[in-house]
Amino acid sequence: MYNILTLNKISNVGLNELTADYKVSDDCKDPDGILLRSFKMHDMELPDSLKAVARCGAGVNNIPLDKCAEKGVVVFNTPGANANAVKELVLTGLLISSRKIIDGYNWSQTLKGTEGVAAAVEKGKAQFVGPEIYGKTLGIIGLGALGVLVANAAVALGMKVYGYDPYLSVNAAWNLNRHVVKAANMDEIFAVSDYITVHVPLTPDTKETFNAENLAKCKDGVRILNFSRGELANNKDMIAALESGKVSRYVVDFPCEETVGVDGIITLPHLGASTPEAEDNCAAMAARELMDYLENGNITNSVNYPNCSAPRIAGHDRICILHKNVPAILSGATSLFSSKGLNINNMTNNAKGQYAYTIMDAEAGAENITDAIKAIDGVIAVRVIK
Repeated sequence: MYNILTLNKISNVGLNELTADYKVSDDCKDPDGILLRSFKMHDMELPDSLKAVARCGAGVNNIPLDKCAEKGVVVFNTPGANANAVKELVLTGLLISSRKIIDGYNWSQTLKGTEGVAAAVEKGKAQFVGPEIYGKTLGIIGLGALGVLVANAAVALGMKVYGYDPYLSVNAAWNLNRHVVKAANMDEIFAVSDYITVHVPLTPDTKETFNAENLAKCKDGVRILNFSRGELANNKDMIAALESGKVSRYVVDFPCEETVGVDGIITLPHLGASTPEAEDNCAAMAARELMDYLENGNITNSVNYPNCSAPRIAGHDRICILHKNVPAILSGATSLFSSKGLNINNMTNNAKGQYAYTIMDAEAGAENITDAIKAIDGVIAVRVIK
């Protein structure tokens, strides 16, 4: 029986993925796994029983990744599961950044109770004129699952699309419309785009991508969409660019004190993944990742340990070793098997930064050497799965 702690309300579609071998509650004391959405875990004490955390969504800023890694807790997210929901909102952002739809709606509501509404509308609508997106150039920074969907949809709407992603995966490239132009660098995106949308995680390298220096490289009147993280823009620099006319609209899904109520900024209340379909998809994907790790030791879509998986061999124990990415650990572990006369029939290993993960399928009896493996310098945790 596996104990699963929920730190937020999780979609029943996801919970229904868990079999009868799982007990789910929101007050579990010794959880094997955690399912959450936006709950902030940074001040939470991690129980010794915890083996995995699965975030029902892409962003993991609410989870202490290094702290989890040091304790041998694998953290998963669900890239692409909510991509369609966010894509639809990005397309909405394109339209409301151009056509002054929100401004027009707010103004029309002020006419309630007045005479001659129809005439007033015809007289006042000119102040809400805005350009079409057809034929305009959209620059996309980040071509992951979401960026690819946005790119393809924009091409279908008749836009010229430039994309930049130095880490473009093979799968993403296969799915990308052939009419999308590969930009050599971000400066090219800034130079050619009438609209720019960003779809990258928040890291030290991406923080404040939209700053005074980069905004100066853009076309006058550029429209910028940020449905990734508020910190990707320097808000003071963005406001200054709006005041100067360099930026005509900034649509951001992460309101803060600096951006709310500012002319030219459209703030949405973090609606990107707020659809029942996205919540269902993310929860189901997170549950499957958690189950596969707890039951089989396979890691898929981890953000603090490398992806690593292998098919199970019937009648064999699976030994899962979470360790630092340093020399001699594998040789030390395999020598322990040899010293006990245990044969390793399959082994796979992968590394990610300073952490690594190894799966070994061995003859029954491997649990007898787990303490010795744990004693190897650099080993963080060891699991035996029967």
